[in-house]
Amino acid sequence: MKICITLDVMLAKRKVTSRDLARYVGITEQNLSLLKSGKVKGIRFGTLEKICEFLNCQPGDILQFETSEQRKVA
Repeated sequence: MKICITLDVMLAKRKVTSRDLARYVGITEQNLSLLKSGKVKGIRFGTLEKICEFLNCQPGDILQFETSEQRKVA
């Protein structure tokens, strides 16, 4: 089981740059890049809230649960 982060998809849909989002949320572009690539072990709810506020989306729009069976098919 794995949580997949689809933040890059939402950024593209909203036509927003990572730089603008990072600035709004108050994190570095490097930390945002790590988040987008799924290399982080956690995210603060406050950070998630600011991301969703800026992108006008729900947490489920940028976080997806993937079972091991789904990964085998893909």
